[in-house]
Amino acid sequence: MAIDPVCGMEINEDETDFKLVYQDKTYFFCSDKCLDEFTKNPDKYIQKDASVQDFSSKKHEKHKGHTSHASHHEMMMQDFKIRFIISSILTIPVLLLSPFIQNLLGYSLSFYGRDIILFLLSVAIYFYGGKPFLEGMIKEIKTKTPGMMTLIGLAISIAFFYSASIIFGLKGKTFFWELATLIDVMLIGHYIEMKSLLGASRALEMLIKLMPSEAHLITTKGIVDVPINQLSKGDIVLVKPGEKIPSDGVVIDGETTIDESMLTGESKPVYKKSGDTVIGGSINLEGSIKVKIEKIGKETYLMQVIDLVRQAQETRSKTQDLANKAAFWLTLIAIIAGTITLLAWLYAGKSFVFAIERTVTVMVITCPHALGLAIPLVVAVSTSLSAKKGILIRNREAFEKAKDIQIVVFDKTGTLTQGDFEVTDIIPLNNYSKDEILMFSASLEAYSEHPIAQSIVRKAKEKGLSLYNPTDFKAIPGKGVEGIVRGKNVMVVSPYYLEEKGLSIKNSETDNVFKQGKTVVFLIVDDKLVGALALADKIRPESYEAVRKLKSIGIKTYMLTGDNAKVARWVSKSLNLDGYFAEVLPHQKSEKIKGLKKEGYVVAMVGDGINDAPALVQADIGVAIGAGTDVAIESADIILVKNDPRDIVEIISLAKSTYRKMIENLLWATGYNAFAIPLAGGILYSSGILLSPAVGAILMSLSTVIVAINAKLLKS
Repeated sequence: MAIDPVCGMEINEDETDFKLVYQDKTYFFCSDKCLDEFTKNPDKYIQKDASVQDFSSKKHEKHKGHTSHASHHEMMMQDFKIRFIISSILTIPVLLLSPFIQNLLGYSLSFYGRDIILFLLSVAIYFYGGKPFLEGMIKEIKTKTPGMMTLIGLAISIAFFYSASIIFGLKGKTFFWELATLIDVMLIGHYIEMKSLLGASRALEMLIKLMPSEAHLITTKGIVDVPINQLSKGDIVLVKPGEKIPSDGVVIDGETTIDESMLTGESKPVYKKSGDTVIGGSINLEGSIKVKIEKIGKETYLMQVIDLVRQAQETRSKTQDLANKAAFWLTLIAIIAGTITLLAWLYAGKSFVFAIERTVTVMVITCPHALGLAIPLVVAVSTSLSAKKGILIRNREAFEKAKDIQIVVFDKTGTLTQGDFEVTDIIPLNNYSKDEILMFSASLEAYSEHPIAQSIVRKAKEKGLSLYNPTDFKAIPGKGVEGIVRGKNVMVVSPYYLEEKGLSIKNSETDNVFKQGKTVVFLIVDDKLVGALALADKIRPESYEAVRKLKSIGIKTYMLTGDNAKVARWVSKSLNLDGYFAEVLPHQKSEKIKGLKKEGYVVAMVGDGINDAPALVQADIGVAIGAGTDVAIESADIILVKNDPRDIVEIISLAKSTYRKMIENLLWATGYNAFAIPLAGGILYSSGILLSPAVGAILMSLSTVIVAINAKLLKS
């Protein structure tokens, strides 16, 4: 592969005819325009080429191609604009000198050589203004894929060469003003089309611009401002209030709130303290913090997001393939319809001039521009929209299928639940209050690193309880901990310890938490059993709303977990799920998904993308939730940045809206021709309605604009 030094586009050296040897080096170009620009000032572009390659090799290898494509689109857009302006200026005298326009407006402007001037002006408009269409026609014919450029090229060529033959002796009426206005309308139509495509493509450029250009690197000699592409893993940087985080890392000093809305879709600022991870490109809102860089370049979250969005925009979908096939057949229909129109009017006794005008109009009005733009624009808009919402699409086909989801299967731990223990119940068994039970337990457990111990301490801190330093602390392996708290002998032990000591409990509350599958520990003070604490993996508050919303739109919800049946039953009942699968090993999860699919359901699996990988692949739509800063989860079709199961509802909603827009555009782009072709052919001629080629071009361009606007109106 080579890089075009002018526009930066990545091109295949074997597939381009444009190349140049300069200073013993061969340069490759995507078009003759880029080659011409290079020859005017080669030193300028050699320098640019070097900077582009240096920039991409150090940091932006993945999105280089996309940025280059955006630059290429912009160059093409400007080219159409310039050609339109020049052609329009040349069209003015063509209109003024045309006999038809003079008769229409009631004036006369005739002099010797008028027709030659008309011809020369039309030659300039045809070869300069029509050049993009003529080149496109040749390319389509070479590749045996006739399309819209073939139609336009044939239409303007027929009009030009027929009119030229009139100038040089053939009897008939010239089409010079129709030719000029047709090319003008086509140029402005393509300019609008390229501008729409460029607007969608620039979504990625906006993401790239989120990254700051410099970072405050902390060194032994003080703070030094360096370009971010010079940062290395392990570097420590200072981020001041109002500045952007230079790269993914961990806060090692200070606390602040971070605005991650442009990256993750999280609307509220996120509080960060020492030990918390931060994402490059997010904005530090308050205090100064020191950040240790952990990821650079293409490893960073933002670069991975850019790559995923780029891949999604470039992925062809089934609906897009349908549109391309329709465009191909519509091109053939237009050519056949144009031929039939010509022969039919000649057979009806009309002049060749009349028949050829009808033919040109048919071929122009049926150009499948709208059809060619119908799907790609919707894809680009929906991909950008989903990225802003923290939904990253890796597989367009799976995303389109999301509109048909009938069952959503959730992993439990880390998806429906938070993935760590929380004290859910405090049960007094003697004369101690709940706060006293929690205080004694937390004071002792503060010296333990066990997850259950840390959960108890966290609960006490949340309630604002004062803790006491224990003495004579010791662990009882596999059973619990023991120590002296405020002069009392305190123990926090497991049910196994009670069984070992022959202590029995008869309490409805403890029976209930055991039935729910919760983890229970007991507090013993001075050899008296005084209380129990039940812990469970807390259900996310968002899970309740997610399940409720899914059920409200007729989608069944299931849970898939390796946890025991008691816990699964409790979570399922709490969330009002339609069913659950418990005690399922990772390699068995895919079998459960396969079973639901065999029953005829379209199944989405939502998991963490690690032990759920087989199930994510097996499902019709695999969704990885809570990817955080590690978004490269190969097993998922769609990645949710946030730990929020409600986003699965957003996926379904956006998929339905996207599909609806695609169908609307396809119906308009194809249905429009049902009345356009007969009208262009002159079916209403007897009623006095007859379209000129220029009017046909306006109608064709209008249909393209309608399709573009409809795509832009996409909302979830």
